[in-house]
Amino acid sequence: MSTLVAICWRSVAMTDYSVREKLGRNAWGTWVSLLTNSEDIHLLHLFAMAAVNSSRILVSGTSGPIGEALLPSLKAAGHSVTRLVRDQSSGEGQVAWNPLQPLSPKSVSGFDAVIHLAGETIVGRWTEAKKARIRDSRVLGTRHLAEALTKAPEPPRVLISASAIGYYGDRGEEVLHEDSRPGAGFLPEVCREWEAASQPAADAGIRTVQMRFGVVLSPLGGALSKMLPPFRMGLGGKIGNGRQWWSWIDVKDLVGAIHHALKSDLLQGPINVTAPKPVRNAEFSKILATVLSRPSMFPLPAFAARLALGEMADELLLASQHVEPAKLMATGYSFQHADLKPALETILK
Repeated sequence: MSTLVAICWRSVAMTDYSVREKLGRNAWGTWVSLLTNSEDIHLLHLFAMAAVNSSRILVSGTSGPIGEALLPSLKAAGHSVTRLVRDQSSGEGQVAWNPLQPLSPKSVSGFDAVIHLAGETIVGRWTEAKKARIRDSRVLGTRHLAEALTKAPEPPRVLISASAIGYYGDRGEEVLHEDSRPGAGFLPEVCREWEAASQPAADAGIRTVQMRFGVVLSPLGGALSKMLPPFRMGLGGKIGNGRQWWSWIDVKDLVGAIHHALKSDLLQGPINVTAPKPVRNAEFSKILATVLSRPSMFPLPAFAARLALGEMADELLLASQHVEPAKLMATGYSFQHADLKPALETILK
């Protein structure tokens, strides 16, 4: 058996081979290429899985609906979780930061994985000041975090950074995969810059994953919570002509996809995090009304949506994005909710 297989995920002293000097701490692909047989590769994979299953994980954006669902699941899986928070001082189980300012490399050192979810909410009328906060909180925050991780004495093995299917813009009937070109508009521009901001980590050998979230369905907040009041009053309906594709994801599957990305060394770069069965907005509205035992008879005309929400209406509510989670399916992720109606029934029961 190769000497390399005996290496723990973190570097250890060795008399005949220095992994730190010859390969670097995070060169997983290079490690695998040096193994001599399938038994060695299998054993090294087991070492990796064991390390990930008891990791120290740093998480930003923990106060949002995704973070609130993710943290309990990480702790239940046996991970030690530290929150990256916007605060003046660090406390037990948390590290303070300001996303708009450089971050101390030492403060983010020693973690096995970093999950970066922080960013200004996109809900609300997009004034120029609002758009600046949306862009800066994502682009600057991600860049500062990625740069700090590259300089950390003990960098992580993996950085999982949020992104969004807003990357693709309004694409009509086109089926979109991770290698599809970006769209045009404010959100595609933000998403391109957001993903590019994590590149320093990838360049430093940290496995970096950009998770392009779809419309997140959660009982804790987000898009669904904004839709529920009119639908519960029987005043819901399709938006615009209702033909635009909505690529959604149950928050449980979103959390499951993050766990999957932590464990799967095959995943890197952009990952579509959407259910495998997107629906048109008219069907989404009809199913939501059915689950609530309400009619779906009051459409929201496109002009009214634009009047109320401005630019946000075009890019979020009226844009059509038929997204497929190609990489998740190719790496064996099993969705808990591939169909919309059972997902909504579970969330709203």
